[in-house]
Amino acid sequence: MMAILCRPAIAVPENVLTLEETLELARTMHAGHPQLPLALRLIENTGVRTRHIVQPIEETLRHPGFEARNVVYEAEAKRRVPQVVYRALDHSGLGVRDIDLIVYVSCTGFMMPSLTAWLINTLGFRPETRQLPIAQLGCAAGGAAINRAHDFCQAYPGSNVLIVACEFCSLCYQPTDLGVGQLLSNGLFGDAVAAAVVRGEGGSGVRLERNGSHLVPDTEDWISYAVRATGFHFQLDKRVPTTMKMLAPALRTLATEHDWDVSGLDFHIVHAGGPRILDDLCHFLDVDPEMFRFSRATLTERGNIASCVVFDALERLFADGGAAEDARGQIAGFGPGITAEMALGSWVTGDRPPTVGHQGRRAESQAGVG
Repeated sequence: MMAILCRPAIAVPENVLTLEETLELARTMHAGHPQLPLALRLIENTGVRTRHIVQPIEETLRHPGFEARNVVYEAEAKRRVPQVVYRALDHSGLGVRDIDLIVYVSCTGFMMPSLTAWLINTLGFRPETRQLPIAQLGCAAGGAAINRAHDFCQAYPGSNVLIVACEFCSLCYQPTDLGVGQLLSNGLFGDAVAAAVVRGEGGSGVRLERNGSHLVPDTEDWISYAVRATGFHFQLDKRVPTTMKMLAPALRTLATEHDWDVSGLDFHIVHAGGPRILDDLCHFLDVDPEMFRFSRATLTERGNIASCVVFDALERLFADGGAAEDARGQIAGFGPGITAEMALGSWVTGDRPPTVGHQGRRAESQAGVG
């Protein structure tokens, strides 16, 4: 039973926020903050140089209330997701009628029905398409989406899954939150939309072979949201950067159970929540820093884009020419819980089937064309 994660598609908004602009905003808006020097130093040390946000910074800094923020979330999701979905389908060689399950992940806005219903109705997916929205795994949700797609393809051989990740972290900006952790997150998170297809047959990319999850006990309050009248208030414990000491053994164990040595893998696509995460993984997994160059590039150029990170980093691997046939690698997302969602897979360079347009082969056969 096959499950191949094909090349992702990524889009970031047109409004760019540089490190220099972020630091200047912090200096002017929080001039009297007793811990401003610490916050500025932490922001500089994130390694983030640019971020993209859905609204101009002047709009982002205003808080019109949760209802108005969520209206922006829904409108921007509907405006930006379809083009990314179409590109991901093109990368996979499939059309909308070939998709059996849509996994939608987002932790920065709320819709019910999920955007999955709107996608099915608007883009021409079959009414039988199954829906799996994942809302509360935060940054780990990118890895979870890949793993649930893998599970689905194992349970229903030959099925195809579309994953969509939509994160507008800037819409969670809370001007009243003045803790150092909050000031740091204001300089860390960015916005992005990503999509990728997991094919049950054919395709090229990462052949998913094993997945796993690990929860670090008694760390529920380390990464969390306080849900208030003003919306989602992101809460970050100062111990979060140390979590790789607790999660790296789980990554090693998963590989060992698959008879692989995690220190000898050929590629690593991991969630870059911050530079310390990547530095510690190098240390605890005994891996060369070069192995995390794609994740680090995502962090530098786009910031922490939550569940989109793993797809952005994977797209960078594809853009770099991919890996050798049967090269072994891991994909991992980390988020609230503290949770790790981990996958192991090997590179497949098989021929990509010709794209038949977004409606897909099933539509052609139903029309008597195929």
